[in-house]
Amino acid sequence: MTNLYRRIVRRWVVGLAAAAVLASPTLDGLAAEDLPTAAPESVGMSSERLQRIDEYFQRFVDEGKIAGAVSLVARHGKVVHHSAVGMNHLEVETPMSTDQIFVLMSMTKPIVSTALMMLFEEGRFRLDDPIADWIPEYADHMVRETEGPVARTVAEARPVTIRHVLTHTSGLTLSANGAALSAEDRRYVTNDGEPFATLSERVTRAAKIPAAFHPGDHWQYGASTDYVAVLVERISGQSIAEFLQERIFDPLGMEDTFYNVPREKVDRVAAAYRRVDDGMELLRAPGFREPTTYFPGVAGLSGTSSDYFRFAQMVANGGELNGLRLLGRKTVDLMVSNHTDDMDVYIRGTGYGFGLGFGVLVDPTKSFDTMSAGGYGWGGAWGTLYFADPAEDLVGLMFIQLAGHGPLNIRQMFTNVVSQAVVDSVADQAPKIRGYLATP
Repeated sequence: MTNLYRRIVRRWVVGLAAAAVLASPTLDGLAAEDLPTAAPESVGMSSERLQRIDEYFQRFVDEGKIAGAVSLVARHGKVVHHSAVGMNHLEVETPMSTDQIFVLMSMTKPIVSTALMMLFEEGRFRLDDPIADWIPEYADHMVRETEGPVARTVAEARPVTIRHVLTHTSGLTLSANGAALSAEDRRYVTNDGEPFATLSERVTRAAKIPAAFHPGDHWQYGASTDYVAVLVERISGQSIAEFLQERIFDPLGMEDTFYNVPREKVDRVAAAYRRVDDGMELLRAPGFREPTTYFPGVAGLSGTSSDYFRFAQMVANGGELNGLRLLGRKTVDLMVSNHTDDMDVYIRGTGYGFGLGFGVLVDPTKSFDTMSAGGYGWGGAWGTLYFADPAEDLVGLMFIQLAGHGPLNIRQMFTNVVSQAVVDSVADQAPKIRGYLATP
């Protein structure tokens, strides 16, 4: 593909995106073009500086490092930038569009965690209640201690709680590798190598696998949000897919977010690539996949930038969007507070703690991200990223599909490219939501 062709396609796609962004000022429908929009200068952002976002992603496209990208920026609840660059599917030269459907991977986690906190608001549980109240197989769970010359299995020092699974401090795993299980137990927890029909069945059987550490002792990124999903199912009596559809997606108008992408929308799914050497190769082409009944909490959802903006803005508003309230403001404050003290939240890097489903920026001076203290969000393994800065009332989203994107640092620099477009000051304005400061 020539650079001239890339530039022509880029101008065409960006033009379409700009037309869509300016089409409607209110969020009273479901389509992407119905997002609430504003002129950047009216909300304290620079139109000229926002153009750097497309230029940023286009450099990666021109260098053959990503196929394409979709980005969205909103301030004070108004979308000021929503654009697509590059290609959705390189092999057939399909241009990227702003209504592309992306595999969200771990950006599923904040949505599933929000579902559980909606039940928290109904008085169904306390954060420090044991998960064994709903998943009884974990009542006498064990921990595999590896300190010293011989590993041993001991009783947990304290029960795994709902707070532990929301904050990734549970130590729980669904993997039998290294667990020193008997052959019989290994067959049981792995379903003898066959896929599990449901997540609930897998989580129940995994109770035989010792935890990696005593609950609350460390932060470990892994299976914790799968337990969050099962708790939603056990407490609500619905599958997590049904609960999300009924309680979050339908109310917010997230009509393009699914565990199972419908056949009629497959042509909008972005192709996924993997990084190889200094380039990339096709990992997964768009195509219909038979519906599954296995609905994870750690990943599994696919969706559009417009849909995720609706979710992100609902959180940024303190639990409300377009007059519809999903969460109370105090609950959102609790979710975006740091619950992990000074534990190493290594996925996001230094300066971060973790809340109830969200990474939380505690010290901006130690982070790669240009955000205020109290900024929060999360990303996905194939290159999606969501962040919000409550002090600036700013939301940013980026979507690419590239496994192994880490060495590019493309997500780390995105917050910088967005934040540099803020040209006013809101220092005298209280943010809508804010996490609680830790006491000395």
